[in-house]
Amino acid sequence: MAIKKILTEPNKILRQISKPVDKVSKEDQLLMDDMLETMYSANGIGLAAIQIGIPKRIIVMDISKNEDTKSPMYFVNPIIKNKNKEFSTYEEGCLSVPNQFAEVDRPATCEVHYLDYYGEKKILKAQGLLATCIQHEMDHLEGILFIDYLSKLKKSMIIKKLSKQKKSSDALVI
Repeated sequence: MAIKKILTEPNKILRQISKPVDKVSKEDQLLMDDMLETMYSANGIGLAAIQIGIPKRIIVMDISKNEDTKSPMYFVNPIIKNKNKEFSTYEEGCLSVPNQFAEVDRPATCEVHYLDYYGEKKILKAQGLLATCIQHEMDHLEGILFIDYLSKLKKSMIIKKLSKQKKSSDALVI
């Protein structure tokens, strides 16, 4: 397994729409293993393949937040069905939008149809943090970031901050 570089906004790759996976292969399983290791090392609870520059419809998550009892979840070609009309609000952050947080309203519950790590068809009824996280990660597959739900002003302020951080991290320090 390997820790991959997480792309940060602004980056055109993050705005790409990810492609479906034909069949879950060994290569896809290795990718999911790397994604999980990358997510854990960055203290995240979810990661989409596009966030490490791979435009495949693959997501990994672990909302357990417990070192001792990790509970990884794998979603290949996820599709959300039956979104609840009631919304819940969570303060969201994102590994591709570092150190920025904002409240986002999303459907409180949803049903997700997907393939698991082994390519088996699954259905998950999600609510609370799990529902929010799966919707957040699935947005990545469509080239959408949580900051896209914010006002134009808030979003542009965040992007400006991130651009400055990127430029200063590219500087050569001798």
